[in-house]
Amino acid sequence: MKLFLDSTRCQGYGLCQEHAPDLVDLDEWGYAAVIAADVPPGEEETARACAASCPNSALRLEK
Repeated sequence: MKLFLDSTRCQGYGLCQEHAPDLVDLDEWGYAAVIAADVPPGEEETARACAASCPNSALRLEK
């Protein structure tokens, strides 16, 4: 699975980083920056919660 970020939709809420600190980091302005595009084994549920937490659907998870 891969986690993708559409940076044009990110509004800097930071909810994704709260749900998945190992997959997403925030830049100096508080906007999401995907650390790991490839979701490590065992982190799928965390990645789903991370993507679902985004109010603007800036993150998506794909196989």
